Amino acid sequence: MSFETESVLDRRRLRRKLGTWRALAVLAVVAAIAVASYYVAQPQRLLGQEQIARIEISGLITDDRKRLTLLKKIRNSDHVKGVIVYINSPGGMTTAAESIFNAIRQIAEKKPVVAQFGTVAASAAYIAGLATDHIVAHGNTITGSVGVIMQWPEFTGLLDKVGIKMNEVKSGKLKAEPSPFKPESPDSRAITEEMIAEGQEWFLGLVTDRRKIATSAIPGLEEGRVYLGRTALKHKLIDEIGGEEQAVNWLIKREKLKVDIKVIDWKPAQDNIWLGRGAMTSILSYFGIGSGIADAARHQLGLSSLDGLISVWQPHKN
Repeated sequence: MSFETESVLDRRRLRRKLGTWRALAVLAVVAAIAVASYYVAQPQRLLGQEQIARIEISGLITDDRKRLTLLKKIRNSDHVKGVIVYINSPGGMTTAAESIFNAIRQIAEKKPVVAQFGTVAASAAYIAGLATDHIVAHGNTITGSVGVIMQWPEFTGLLDKVGIKMNEVKSGKLKAEPSPFKPESPDSRAITEEMIAEGQEWFLGLVTDRRKIATSAIPGLEEGRVYLGRTALKHKLIDEIGGEEQAVNWLIKREKLKVDIKVIDWKPAQDNIWLGRGAMTSILSYFGIGSGIADAARHQLGLSSLDGLISVWQPHKN
């Protein structure tokens, strides 16, 4: 074998070795990123030190098992000494708000919880706020809208115009009532009003119990009106005007915590750890780096996607 041929073979063997090491290096980097992403997604797992947990309830409130699981984890985490529930929502499903209320009350059995209201915290979102021990809102926060609603369209006029007739066979006259395919009947109206009245009684009971006020003494409250933060404070629907600073200070004073205690974002587990932008925001915020990264766009569900009793505030559109 000539020297030149042996040299070529040596170079090929070397390239194969380099390729193997490069592949192993890539796999090591991928594994490291996967592990880091797991802990970044929930920085409280990695840090494991005394902290104030912050959870966000925003947008339309619907059933969310991941959020309920997260609230349970916060409740059971010994290193969480207090909780801020940031609420910026017009409301949503009454049953979803009920689940959140119960989960927050369970947290409050072990550690203090404060609500910080954003631009709007009305209807079902106000139910979530009622579960906390202290409510902080901005002077211009829209809150209140105590009440429930059930809506359905009626297509009978349209169907007549296009020549469509709906036929049905059902087990009883109240099955699938009210229906959008026929005029409202007195019986369906009566049962709907009964459900609304029961839901309203429950909601008003929460306000009375948690805020220690007589709802009938507050102008417009039982009629479902909304209030700005300053008026809400006057009527004792909230406890304090301010933002996160006031919420943190309340927790520090309540539990005699260190003034420099960290506020850590807790977020539901990501379905895909590679898409954890929110997780990176959380870890950056711990180190004080640019925690204000916002979504480029937010998708809001329409009311037509909601079933059952709804507790949601939405201004009328002309």
